[in-house]
Amino acid sequence: MIKEDKPQIIELPKILDNRGNLTFIENSRHIPFDIKRVYYLYDVPGGETRGGHAHKQLRQYIIAASGSFDVVLDDGKTKTKFSLNRSYYGLYIPTMTWRELENFSSGSVCLVLASEYYDPGDYYYSYDEFIKAVNENEANQIS
Repeated sequence: MIKEDKPQIIELPKILDNRGNLTFIENSRHIPFDIKRVYYLYDVPGGETRGGHAHKQLRQYIIAASGSFDVVLDDGKTKTKFSLNRSYYGLYIPTMTWRELENFSSGSVCLVLASEYYDPGDYYYSYDEFIKAVNENEANQIS
């Protein structure tokens, strides 16, 4: 289970079987939130990126259900790249983290588990607005 609210790879249970392996995810047991929404990205053309936003309240857990891709995370100070290529682990993304998904392999499927229902008001689509909010949050914590 996750100890700090920071981006990190979380491994999932893997049941090995000669007929094929099985992995499962349980609310608040394997990931640090209850799942309110599930969506997936597929048929992403070569060279395209996805993401390009941050969330105010929503947290996510991203899995490469098939194939591979990279996730570049930015907390407003540091950028970190994670390569996802196994279906038995994924990347936890906390709130206020800018994300870009890139380098999709052919036939890849990106499965996303989300802590909240879709809310267009929860997004930062402008990187400049995101950075401004990060700086304001830091200033409020100092004072």
